[in-house]
Amino acid sequence: MSEKLEKEDFINPIDPDKITENPSTLPYAHTVGGAVIKPTKQGVIRSRALNAMEEQTDMQLRQIKQQIDLLAKQAKAIQDRKELAALIYGAQIQFKPEINHIYHLYQNKEGEQVLSMIGPEEWAKPKFEKFLYTVKLLADHTWEVLAKGEEA
Repeated sequence: MSEKLEKEDFINPIDPDKITENPSTLPYAHTVGGAVIKPTKQGVIRSRALNAMEEQTDMQLRQIKQQIDLLAKQAKAIQDRKELAALIYGAQIQFKPEINHIYHLYQNKEGEQVLSMIGPEEWAKPKFEKFLYTVKLLADHTWEVLAKGEEA
């Protein structure tokens, strides 16, 4: 019985906050020979990871924006060719245009467009009111503008 009293009277001098039943959960080595555990600087690691992620995603977004801008520019060029083709095919044409040949679009005194094989500098006396475009017929039957008149 005296042995039991001695156990009950024993007061551990170590602060209970400094001991644990499961030493493997401690954020530091619990013995002198234990491995050194250095806490990581989580804020620094997260900050670096976030900066790297933002840099990469911003770069990818810039590339996508450049691609969108290029596609928009290409779409505008196609739309312009389509509108020009509608203008030319609505004009008076007295011949069959050939692919890869150059023609000239004029406006006569009545305000109608006329497609001609004769360029503005080839006329001895100008026959038309306004020179609009020098164009080339492409294989898809749209037209490429080679030169514009002053008022086109």
